[in-house]
Amino acid sequence: MSTTGIRLPTVEHTRAFGGRLAGLLRAGDLVLLTGPLGAGKTALVQGIGAGLKVLGDITSPTFVIARVHRPDRGGGGEVPLVHADAYRLGDAADPRAEIDDLDLDASAEHAVTVVEWGAGLVEQLNDEYLAVHLNRLDDDTRVIDLVPHGGDWAVRLDKLPYPCDPPPEIM
Repeated sequence: MSTTGIRLPTVEHTRAFGGRLAGLLRAGDLVLLTGPLGAGKTALVQGIGAGLKVLGDITSPTFVIARVHRPDRGGGGEVPLVHADAYRLGDAADPRAEIDDLDLDASAEHAVTVVEWGAGLVEQLNDEYLAVHLNRLDDDTRVIDLVPHGGDWAVRLDKLPYPCDPPPEIM
């Protein structure tokens, strides 16, 4: 079962949706984000980071490839967030070897791992993962499709709260 066609009218709604999605995530989860440039992948991860209550600003890791955000234990955070971006990978003869060099699997068991542009490259990190496809319409609306792969993702997605209006503090 997949959840498709979720329409988010602004980037703030996209962040808020990420925060709600974070409520379903737990250590060991792998989330793959796909979509064109400007679709809202990093904004979604910002919301996930806020929902997981991790430390540090969530910015695009395009040039550093991967960042680890530690949980804010004093603020209620419990699980680290590994945020990776595979956009600049893939020029090698075997792009999966580049992913292996990042050692994402070393922290995968203890963290939520979110990889932008990772489709076809990182699925081997976990037999169970959530694929998130984002698109941006001409009016800045984002359309999100959530596609579960294995495990209990379908059951968890049934618990995703709607609507996804942003909380008043970010409007």
